[in-house]
Amino acid sequence: MKSIAVFCGSSEGASSIYKESAVELGHVLAEQQITLIYGGANVGLMGAVADAVLEQGGLVIGVLPYFLQDREIAHKGLTELIKVDSMHERKAKMTELADGFIALPGGPGTMEEFFEIFTWGQLGLHRKPCGLLNINRYFDPIVSMFDVMQREQFMQPKYRSMVITDDTPEGILKQFSNYEAPSVKTYLNEQRT
Repeated sequence: MKSIAVFCGSSEGASSIYKESAVELGHVLAEQQITLIYGGANVGLMGAVADAVLEQGGLVIGVLPYFLQDREIAHKGLTELIKVDSMHERKAKMTELADGFIALPGGPGTMEEFFEIFTWGQLGLHRKPCGLLNINRYFDPIVSMFDVMQREQFMQPKYRSMVITDDTPEGILKQFSNYEAPSVKTYLNEQRT
């Protein structure tokens, strides 16, 4: 893994453990010489993880839509800040740059980013690992919902196995290094046969 995209909140959350864990992830990424790809802001968990990577001499690439540069407050100290026209372009650029994706706690925007990238993986549009860093058991309800989806046959077991969860940065990155994407029969593959 040379780069990881991190989706996370533009606020710090109710407990200091969220920021502490974002900082820990940033330090681990820098120590393992993994470039952080993220949303480009200097606020909330977004700013915390970026600052932590930079503190340790790591590389950080932010991807920020023009219309959010004032609202989310563009980080001025990044290795590189890429500005795009839309949220869709932001995700597409982050997907292009990243070798894997980690969601930290966040709100609806974070969930939407994670679910879209995860869905792209299910569809065979990428073969990169997608993980939930389950700080303070934040993602327990979502993990349970994935189990319900599988049980009720709205998600195949091979797709359920694509949801990587861990409560430590080291643990999730170790799982990423062992990740093998399931075979996915895509529409493009069907058209070629």
